[in-house]
Amino acid sequence: MDIQFILMIVIFVAALFYVGRLIYRSIASKKDSCASSCGKCSADFSKIPDAKS
Repeated sequence: MDIQFILMIVIFVAALFYVGRLIYRSIASKKDSCASSCGKCSADFSKIPDAKS
């Protein structure tokens, strides 16, 4: 086997691992958040005064 081919396979497997890990972490973190994942659920609006004039 050629060294370039071996390096290409190693880089490809590393990229697959990286993308798979990103997808797994994305799915695993959805358990702790709401379905829309917009970030509103974790915002604290209690310190903002009402804008009624």
